[in-house]
Amino acid sequence: MVSNDEIEKDAKIIVDACIKVHRELGPGLLESTYQFCLAHELRTRGKSMRCEVMLPVRFDGIEIEAGYRIDMLVAECIVIENKSVSSLLPIHEAQHLTYLKLSVFRLGFLMNWNVPLIKDGIRRKVNNL
Repeated sequence: MVSNDEIEKDAKIIVDACIKVHRELGPGLLESTYQFCLAHELRTRGKSMRCEVMLPVRFDGIEIEAGYRIDMLVAECIVIENKSVSSLLPIHEAQHLTYLKLSVFRLGFLMNWNVPLIKDGIRRKVNNL
């Protein structure tokens, strides 16, 4: 199991990498562009990273491949959901919380890249296991 200190260290790296990507690219691009660039930036910082990770639903002792995918999974413990929208809606928050609840991961970031200042587009969520 990953310690809270390690998760917090990785979280700081993620936020710093998001700031760098957003400073270079600015708002207005497709979320897939930000995802690719963020993945590249995190890998250059030595973080393991997977994109489009299948997330099965577990029900009554079975696993259902229901088509859910985590945008990014960093260090096998932090979920990132990328958006590039005019504003985050309650459905975006609900989707991100659902991904955290369906998984065993404790921390996630909901990112809206389509903002003038990236600090206004970062939502940190904790899964209360």
